[in-house]
Amino acid sequence: MLNNQDFTHNRSSFLGGSDIGAILGVSKYRSAMDVWLEKTGKRMDTKDSFALRFGSFAESFIADEYALLTGEHLIEHSQGLIHPQHSFCVGHIDRFVLENKELPLFHSDGGLNAKKLLECKTANHYSQSDWGEPGTDAIPLPYLCQCLWYLGIANLSEIDVAVLLGGSDLRVYTITRDLELESLLFEKAVLFWTEHVQRDIPPKPQSITDCQALFQRASSGKTLEASSEVLNLIRKLKVLESQAQVEEAQIDAIKQVLMERMADAEVLTYLGKPVITWKAPKPSYRIDTKRLGLDHPELIKAYQSPIQSSRRFVVKDLPEELMPHEPILREKTLEGVTS
Repeated sequence: MLNNQDFTHNRSSFLGGSDIGAILGVSKYRSAMDVWLEKTGKRMDTKDSFALRFGSFAESFIADEYALLTGEHLIEHSQGLIHPQHSFCVGHIDRFVLENKELPLFHSDGGLNAKKLLECKTANHYSQSDWGEPGTDAIPLPYLCQCLWYLGIANLSEIDVAVLLGGSDLRVYTITRDLELESLLFEKAVLFWTEHVQRDIPPKPQSITDCQALFQRASSGKTLEASSEVLNLIRKLKVLESQAQVEEAQIDAIKQVLMERMADAEVLTYLGKPVITWKAPKPSYRIDTKRLGLDHPELIKAYQSPIQSSRRFVVKDLPEELMPHEPILREKTLEGVTS
């Protein structure tokens, strides 16, 4: 294990504990596509929210309350730890629970003078059902993956998770090392890094949002001719959209396949006629008030900045002769629909 590495300014150079859940597809907030876009430098992660700021602000308070509750001695080490075999696998640990508070955090051989790790979390009142009985390992799956990731990097057997629920309920959960699951996590991480990040090949989109992110820019004027298979998908989509009880999951699945087929094409045609357009609308304009105030307030037009909107996916009405003569029944799954 390597220590004293500062990775805070370039998240694209490593995979961290918050990435592994997204790579495995268990995160509600990020996907493997989001991670790939960030690590390949195609999109910088500039997310900021009250919840994120509060979580960062509350970390010290939660750690102090944990120490008060357990009597444990904690130490903070802000720099990342590196996996001994995989230099791109990094862990930023919130706190270390010391074995002996008189000793430094690291032994002379680089090993940790710590008996366990501590991860600090915040959660709102509505997510209490995601957390089980205190003292158990019943925590949300993305956090479980994150904890196993840290244990593998630190080579320790236990990590406590202290979570502040609803701003008033502090709970402590204990996760023990599971070598089988840990091996799977790092196997998936290595595969993702070598096959997708290093080779600059995106993972398969898992949602419409992924398709919008991957194919954000269209090739101007590019047109694609639909196969009969794709036309059948469009027919099924139009029928589903017209039904009283809309099957949103089926509709989204078909749209995802169609988006993957179109990629950067702006128009999909059948027999030369447009059946789908996927174009970005003309940019709107806003006043850059900061520059305007610093320079010449009277020159408003000269300081307008374009705002590029995302592409709009529009499935056009098919001619009557292209619609199915037999009604298409709603299905529970989309068996046979592949990209």
